[in-house]
Formats: sequence, structure tokens, C-alpha cells
Amino acid sequence: MLSVPDIVRRLDLASGTIEGCPTTERRLSDLRGVFADSDAYESALQQQDPLIYRVSTIQEGTGQGELHCGLGVLMPGRVGSEYFMTKGHLHSWRPAAEFYIGLKGRGIMLLETDVGNDSVWCNLLPESLVHVPGNTAHRTVNIGDEPLVYIGIYPSDAGHDYSTLTARNFRLVVVAGSHGPKVIRRTDFPAHRLP
Repeated sequence: MLSVPDIVRRLDLASGTIEGCPTTERRLSDLRGVFADSDAYESALQQQDPLIYRVSTIQEGTGQGELHCGLGVLMPGRVGSEYFMTKGHLHSWRPAAEFYIGLKGRGIMLLETDVGNDSVWCNLLPESLVHVPGNTAHRTVNIGDEPLVYIGIYPSDAGHDYSTLTARNFRLVVVAGSHGPKVIRRTDFPAHRLP
């Protein structure tokens, strides 16, 4: 039997939480190996261990056709010239797709195929919708000066695989350029470090 309190949840966009749902927080210390500039990462970590992002999830229902949802808030900031970002992931069930809906702030999503060399990026802005196809790794990057808030909606059996990207990382990196954010290949990164 359906009950309104069971099917309606309040979103707190300021804190990035969903009423009555579990929340995961990732601090800088949880992102070892994510940033291309390991020296800047170690230096930043010695100074402090800030909150980088928080995700609150609705994971009710695991049957066929069920959906899960995550409300994410990614803080503004940089490590060296790289903007704060999520760890990024593939889905454990590779065919699972996902939709990201931008609510507040300015971001970029990095997308790349699980096999091959296809890497692209797109903006994640308020009132925008990004489709992440199946078999596609995805990472969110905050390029603004306020928290980036977004919702991700995915099949309940998608799962999250972080280990594959821990081993190989993303091929693209988002750095601060002289005219704003710039997306470059990870292999070109050393030439773009800030002095």
C-alpha cells in the first residue's frame, strides 16, 4: 500500500542531503590518486583535509524496474590548478545508464567509454540534463565558486565500480586556464601546472 510519507522526500540543496536517507562524504584524503598533480595533492593534504563532496541517496527498492537517486553537492576549490572533482565511477552492471540533472552551480562532466579511447566532456549547469550512456565512466567537476548541486538517477542494480578508475584514472583533466576552465588530456598535464 502506498503512503505519501514513504514516497515523498524533502531535498536540502544547501547541505546536499535527502531527508531520512544515508549520506556519504568524501574528503580530500579519500581522493588519493584522483588528481593529476600528486605533489599539489600531498601539499594540500598536509595543510587540511576539506570536505570535497557529499552524496545522499535513495536506495529503496531493489526489484526489476526500480530506480535509485543521489543528490550530490561538490564544493568549490582547487588542488594546484585542478578543480575539485568526484572520484568518478563506472557502473558495476556496465549497461546501466544514468541521468544527471543540474540544480545549482557550474560544473563539467567527464565521460569516457569503458573500452577504447572515447573521452568527451560537457557542461553541467542549472536546469540541464546530462545522459550518461551505459558502459561509460563519469566524473563531475566543480568549475564555479559556489557548491555544484545535482541529482543522479540510475537503475537500482547499477552498482558503483571505483576500482577500475583507481587503476587507470580518467584521460581528461580540468584545470584553471588564463581564460577560465580548460579541459586537457592527462598526458599533457605537466605543461599546465600553475607556478
